[in-house]
Amino acid sequence: MPELELSERKQRLLMALVERHIRDGDPVGSKTLAEGSGMRVSPATVRNIMAELEELGVLGSPHTSAGRVPTELGYRLYVDSLLRSRALSHPDAQGLRTELEGMLDAGESSHELVDRASRALAEITRMAGLVAVPRREVTTLRQVEFLPLSGHRVLAVLVVNGSEVHNRVIQGDREYSAEELHQAANYINHTYGGMAIDEIRAGLVRTMQADKDELNSLMQTTVEVAGKALEDSGERDPDYVLSGESNLLDMAHPDNIDNLKELFEAFNHKRDVLHLLEQAMRADGVSIFIGREAGYQAFEECSLVSAPYRLDHDGVGVLAVVGPTRMDYERVIPTVDITARVLSAALNESV
Repeated sequence: MPELELSERKQRLLMALVERHIRDGDPVGSKTLAEGSGMRVSPATVRNIMAELEELGVLGSPHTSAGRVPTELGYRLYVDSLLRSRALSHPDAQGLRTELEGMLDAGESSHELVDRASRALAEITRMAGLVAVPRREVTTLRQVEFLPLSGHRVLAVLVVNGSEVHNRVIQGDREYSAEELHQAANYINHTYGGMAIDEIRAGLVRTMQADKDELNSLMQTTVEVAGKALEDSGERDPDYVLSGESNLLDMAHPDNIDNLKELFEAFNHKRDVLHLLEQAMRADGVSIFIGREAGYQAFEECSLVSAPYRLDHDGVGVLAVVGPTRMDYERVIPTVDITARVLSAALNESV
């Protein structure tokens, strides 16, 4: 983005125009801006300043009306220079933090916290809330239990990564007694407790490759049941949780319905969205992609405001709000920032 030095008067008028357009959604005329800016300037003076800002590429005219709207460059100046002068502090920041902390109760699993954070972002901003599922380099087993069900089915209860509980129903090779399953679980917990799941799978594979005739009954049961409980079934957790898509429909203008369809397609295919989130993961704080800055056609009419969240000081995921370029940045930016901090705290307390 080119460096632009705007006079204080131009900055104040730009801020007033952007905030008026965000509030009403209509092009802003010079008379309206002169009356609503709080500055003692005539409509003619405002008209001249708006023309200069348009020449700089900060404002644009969507059609033949005399009104102007911010361009992507105008929004970028507003976000980077004008809002930062307010320190991005919303007057309800503490109330927002309290509200989020009530929504994100520590002790829930990471997936439950992610789901709640996504819904909280959508509810508070009235836009789409998107939270990438936490990524871990290593998944470790804390404890396992096997319980017999009807027929050959077995319920496997896996406690991983400290406190995350996963229940899986597996189809056994035969019917197992409760005692057999209890002994198999004890063996796994004693032998493999605290180890990475991949290492446990490798150990079970090595055992399975041995001569079955040399395996005692306990080991045969353990290999059969634990092997199926820990194997990669091919069903993966969603890459991110998305809430509030209907909010975008409510805000849509008839002229950009096609753009909205493209955005929903991007949500479904995920690849472009995940690429943006990957870029946001490398940031220290809030990242903002405005319109074509995202690099994808589906986001040309949208902005994405994101921030990474952390576990043990390491970035494990990112959350974001997606909405129109005329979103209320003054509220969305601190909402995203505070939500990332609250989610990080909740995740660290739940481990």
